[in-house]
Amino acid sequence: MIARSFDGWQSWSWQQQLSGAIRHLDELLALLGLDPATAPPELAPALAASQSFSLRVSHSWLNRIRPGDWSDPLLRQVLPLATELDPWPGYSDDPLAERDSNPLPGLIHKYHGRVLLTVSSACAINCRYCFRRAFPYQDNRPGRDGWQAVLDYVARHPEIDEVILSGGDPLAANDATLASLARGLADLPSVRRLRLHTRLPIALPARIDDALLDWLTGTRLQPIVVVHSNHPRELDQEVAQALQRLGGAGVTLLNQSVLLRGVNDCVDTLARLSLALFDHGVLPYYLHVLDRVTGAGHFEVSELRARELWQRLGQRLPGFLLPRLAREDAGARAKTLLAPPSEAPEP
Repeated sequence: MIARSFDGWQSWSWQQQLSGAIRHLDELLALLGLDPATAPPELAPALAASQSFSLRVSHSWLNRIRPGDWSDPLLRQVLPLATELDPWPGYSDDPLAERDSNPLPGLIHKYHGRVLLTVSSACAINCRYCFRRAFPYQDNRPGRDGWQAVLDYVARHPEIDEVILSGGDPLAANDATLASLARGLADLPSVRRLRLHTRLPIALPARIDDALLDWLTGTRLQPIVVVHSNHPRELDQEVAQALQRLGGAGVTLLNQSVLLRGVNDCVDTLARLSLALFDHGVLPYYLHVLDRVTGAGHFEVSELRARELWQRLGQRLPGFLLPRLAREDAGARAKTLLAPPSEAPEP
């Protein structure tokens, strides 16, 4: 492992780690001992791509990338590439048409029985395939009065029994804001579950501390955390400890992955990921095909190939470790299962 800049990052608070993320392409490459002149053509890094969608890498994530390896699967998820600037037919800035389901700042209501709140625009790492990389966060900052309007909206829809905190990453918000929201939601009789979709337990595991666990488990709401891990090498000891803290506090833990070319489009990788997640108390939940967001076309794996990988994965794993293969379609009232349970191999 090469020497890192800011070698003392392990002693930083989670807030310092979040604000101190690497944001410059030349710094990232220097820290990993990568010379742009040696990059394979398909992995040529591009400053222009990082200006279009900013580079952001936590030091914890950096510490898991193999130095000198352009093809490292963790690097590929965060490295801005020249190909991001190429036009890709069928790709758009809003592939899931979320702006059509955004009735109030900070609230997305697409599915029956649940709503999603965009609590923060920030993340610990900026994944280059993020389907919200062009989301209008500037129009989705409710402020204190705006969050009350969101709570009022949920109260007017008693069919809503689950609220999902998302972003960005919801755990990039401060605990006071999150605790206030959790209490407000718990005051609504119809709401039963509080779900978080977050990458921070994986990308910045120091975020899982006592203050977070206090508000997350401190109301009558059933807490569910859906983490996002795509490759088994993301799950180091620091991440394992964070996941074990969540599980030990009574939080239900699930994982969703995105199938990414050059990262995890391999049965062995996907099988090792499911097994490693289960070792840390996390159940595989969804394996998504790529959302067709502008700039991410180089990650696409065809649906035919995805179904083949899923079938082979089912021959390697027991059924409870087989994630559901799914696609999300703009305007649909539910995810589309590309491999229904009836097609799963016998466990």
